[in-house]
This record gives sequence, structure tokens and C-alpha cells, in this order.
Amino acid sequence: MENLKIASDNYVAFTFFIGTMAMMAASVFFFFELNNTSKKWRTSVLVSGLITFIAAVHYYYMRGYNLATGESPTFFRYVDWILTVPLMCVEFYLITKKAGAKIGLLWKLIAASLVMLITGYIGEVIDPTQSVLWGVISGAAYFYIAYLIWFGEVAKLSQTAGPQVAKATRILGWFVLVGWAIYPLGYILGTEGGLFGMKLVQDKAAALHSMDIVYNIADAINKIGFGLVIYALSRNSED
Repeated sequence: MENLKIASDNYVAFTFFIGTMAMMAASVFFFFELNNTSKKWRTSVLVSGLITFIAAVHYYYMRGYNLATGESPTFFRYVDWILTVPLMCVEFYLITKKAGAKIGLLWKLIAASLVMLITGYIGEVIDPTQSVLWGVISGAAYFYIAYLIWFGEVAKLSQTAGPQVAKATRILGWFVLVGWAIYPLGYILGTEGGLFGMKLVQDKAAALHSMDIVYNIADAINKIGFGLVIYALSRNSED
């Protein structure tokens, strides 16, 4: 179809395409390496493959939606996040499970990630007039996750799980603290009034298109990077 061709200057659709290919390639790699992974880490590598596979499918669909409508696929991006972000949090439980992580930690991480995403979607799409309120709730959930990873249960468990697990947890923690920090900026630009006022953005459409590009790059780096850290841990850690 003519309207689904990517123009040479359509950088938004191009990054959706690159994101699709990168995520799918990562999924194939993680899935193919399962047989070469020790049983101890196989579930963690499998989850890494699931994260990038789910993202690849969504990115393929979001690319088509963007080409067909010219709009930012906000709804479908949140559908992707609500499936993949909790799985990324699950990785912290899996790698510290041998050190005594309880199922309660798993549910804390999943619950906080869902609160962060659901309230973010409400503030950006359903109730943008109260975007500050929803943004604060979403931000609180994000900082709770960061606290658990850097100072809470995850941090303490990782220190007793061996140097390789501790190192991997720190790297993954940086992904959460720095890599995930781009998403609040998108929330600010994507809501009427945002947290600092939509008046700061003269061209909302251009701002959202720019954020789509940044989101696509950040998503690929965060999700593939998460998986590669887990993969490296599965190779460097003692069986």
C-alpha cells in the first residue's frame, strides 16, 4: 500500500522500523541461546527474549499505525509497556531468587510498575486535566521501584548473591534510574498542561513526533540492554 511506504524524511516511522528489527533480532538471539544457558539462568534469558519479542510485535503494529494516521500511537505504546515493563521488573526477582528473594518482592515490583503505567496512561490520555496529580502518583511508583533496586530488598539480596549478581543488579539499576528517566519527559510533553505547562511547547505535534523518536531509541536500548546484561550474567556467574 502506498500510504505504508516510509518516506526518506519520515524519521519517526524509520525508528519504528529499526526498533522492530532490533527487538526481533534480540529475541531470536535470546531464544536460540536458551539451549546453551545453564538451567539456573534459563528462565531469566527466556524472559529477556519475551520482552523483546513482545516489543517487536508492538513496534511493527505501531509503525503501521503511524504511517496510516500520522499520529503518535500512544495507546499501543502503553499496551506494550504494560506487558514488558513488569517483565523487566520480574528480572530483578529472578536474579536474586537464589539469594532468598520472596514472592512478595515479585508482587511489589509488578504492582509498582502497573501503578506507574496505569496512572501515567490516565493522566496522559483519559484525564489530562489532572495530569499533575496522576503524574505525581506515577512518579512515586517509579521512585519506589528505584528505591527497591538501589537501597531496598533487591539491593540487599544482590549483595549476598555473589559479585556477578551484584554487578548485574547495579547495571540494571542504572537502566532504571537513567534509561527510564526519558519517559517522564514524554509524559510532560504528551499531556495538556503537562507538569510544567504545555505553553512551553509551541508545536505539540512536532514535540510528540520528536518524543516518538526518543521513545523508540530509548525502548530499544533499555529492553535489549536489559536482556544483554542478563545474558552476560548467565555466562559469567558460577553455575
